[in-house]
Amino acid sequence: MATEATGPEAVRREVLSLLAPGTVLRDGIERILRAERGALIVLGSTPQVQAICSGGFAIDVPATGQRIAELSKMDGALVVDAEADRVLMANVQLVPDAAVPTSETGTRHRSAERTARQTGRPVVAVSESLGIVSLYLDGVRYVVEEVATVLSRANQVMSTLERYRTRLDEVVDALAVREMEDQATLRDVAGVLQRVEMLRRIADEAEGLIVELGEESRMIALQLEELVLPVAGVREWTVRDYLADRRRRPARPLAELAALHATDLLDAERIVRILGHDTADLDRTVTPRGYRMLGRLPRLPVAVVDRIVGHFGSLPAILEASASALGDVEGVGAARARAIRDGLRRRRDQLAPRGV
Repeated sequence: MATEATGPEAVRREVLSLLAPGTVLRDGIERILRAERGALIVLGSTPQVQAICSGGFAIDVPATGQRIAELSKMDGALVVDAEADRVLMANVQLVPDAAVPTSETGTRHRSAERTARQTGRPVVAVSESLGIVSLYLDGVRYVVEEVATVLSRANQVMSTLERYRTRLDEVVDALAVREMEDQATLRDVAGVLQRVEMLRRIADEAEGLIVELGEESRMIALQLEELVLPVAGVREWTVRDYLADRRRRPARPLAELAALHATDLLDAERIVRILGHDTADLDRTVTPRGYRMLGRLPRLPVAVVDRIVGHFGSLPAILEASASALGDVEGVGAARARAIRDGLRRRRDQLAPRGV
């Protein structure tokens, strides 16, 4: 459900994945920290990087944790390739332009920040005195935290995600009950979209932490998949169900929902306006088209869902349709029609104790 990271965030996660536990670079950094030494490591050799390198020597050898740690004993910086697979240069003095702004005070960290700003390449600085690992990227300094710290944050995020998933299930079921009674309101719809967007954002944060944890994230990654996959399509299905203009594509409303500030996301009227409903009456009843209800049925292709919705026009009409009528839709057939009818009946029975 979490949106794939793009732009600067995607770059940040890619670099952090190179620094995650279990990687060669992280192994080397851990060895440097245990030896209580400092280091300066540039990720990627470009003409801009070469232009500010002075002295040192080219070696171009495969990177290992031990090799990175041993070469860092010299005073100069290391230059590794963009994937941190090879050590390209060692004992290099970095001479970035002194006019490049920096907020750092220590010599090593000032060089790191200026190099990152001037070359556009990520630079890692290991503090000898504080034992802190800093990543300079796109003008921003990130502290590479210890595994225990990131793991604690990840567990907190997953606990929050579990609570939001429980609440989302409740509001989705409440909407489904009203849909089957043809009494769904814009307020019900906004409530589902608010909750599912909140869940998506928390899941995205969890994915970022999983990247930082590397090989230590296996259990959390499985837990995230278990929580998110069952409701992965709810956001798009709900938007498609309730767009005021059925000819409108869902891509733009979904993007607008994703771009909402956290406070704006709590504004139900803002949500329904994104769907194209020009009204302040949140208690106005609306009829779903049936995407979300059909989307929950197993082994029902999206193309078939589109044809069924296009043929019947609304969820009430689909619920009232006979197996024979469903079978007349292209791509359905008799066997699939019976499966759809049985699946919708089971969903009705599941909701019956909740008020259907």
